[in-house]
Amino acid sequence: MHCPFCRHADSRVIDSRSTEDGAAIRRRRTCPACGRRFTTQETVLLMVGKRSGVTEPFSREKVIAGVRRACQGRPVTEDALAKLGQRVEESIRATGAAEIPAHEVGLAILGPLRELDEVAYLRFASVYRSFETLADFEAEIERLRKERAPAPGD
Repeated sequence: MHCPFCRHADSRVIDSRSTEDGAAIRRRRTCPACGRRFTTQETVLLMVGKRSGVTEPFSREKVIAGVRRACQGRPVTEDALAKLGQRVEESIRATGAAEIPAHEVGLAILGPLRELDEVAYLRFASVYRSFETLADFEAEIERLRKERAPAPGD
């Protein structure tokens, strides 16, 4: 790590700490040449593998944009979308994998989106799972009803 003050090619780590969300590490460093101290923040780059074979960096903004389209006209706030995006990213990072298939990103979105808004969930699932007939929608709606219905004796 180059010193930002004197451009010396080496620095020594004094302290390392994980950030609040665990997505990065903050390191306090010192330069042996000029003696000045500075802080760096290191993040692990999470890659998404697409069906076409292309890989690209994970983008929380892309997740939020896709969910925003499904939530169009629904009573969902930007704050709720941001929280959903954070939950999705945290669940993906928790797998510990450096590269994750795009399909897994979609699966990570479905759970939190269903909790947020069932209509938006159906919209997203219909595209994500490629619903082709009315029967596909009916089966998904029936599954949602069964999950929501209280068990006998509750």
